[in-house]
Amino acid sequence: MSPRGPFEWLSASVQERAFIALLIITLAVMAGLNALGRPLQTEVAPGGIVSFEFAGNLTLAQRMVASWGHRGQVHAGLSLGLDYLFLVAYASAIALGCVRVARRLSGRGKFLPLVGVVLAWAQFGAALLDSVENYALILVLLGSQQELWPVVARWCAMPKFLIVGLGLVYIGVGFVLIVGEKISVSRGRQGMAR
Repeated sequence: MSPRGPFEWLSASVQERAFIALLIITLAVMAGLNALGRPLQTEVAPGGIVSFEFAGNLTLAQRMVASWGHRGQVHAGLSLGLDYLFLVAYASAIALGCVRVARRLSGRGKFLPLVGVVLAWAQFGAALLDSVENYALILVLLGSQQELWPVVARWCAMPKFLIVGLGLVYIGVGFVLIVGEKISVSRGRQGMAR
């Protein structure tokens, strides 16, 4: 018996509709986060909130917060709050994408579908890491003097981005394999028709 991924209890048609809905929500929230993040790009934090996630020490994190000024700090707080919705949306969308690709690749052996199932479940781990990271950054933004919080944020951000990136790569490569297979089958049918 092969391991089951999240959302496999949904039919293929419901999975497809849910994926599209989650993708739209993810992209909409991402657009909001990008708008909120523009004032956070400073000389000290060239990557905005991402620089803050990777600061890794209290002094640098505090310099970033100071460089944002009051308006930027409000934007950072709103961004970190909105990110809680984003992490649910992106984790669910990527997990569902991995499940859908794994299902479509099930005829290619056991390895590729297994990778998809593992990456699907891992997205929820990425979301958990993201929520801990947000909590740590909120504490720094609110003035915490604990050196621990920027370290926690950085060590949550690194595996989070890795897991999310691997999930997206799996979906992308799987999509190319699926489309390539369809093209190959279509060409084979055209060749037989001649």
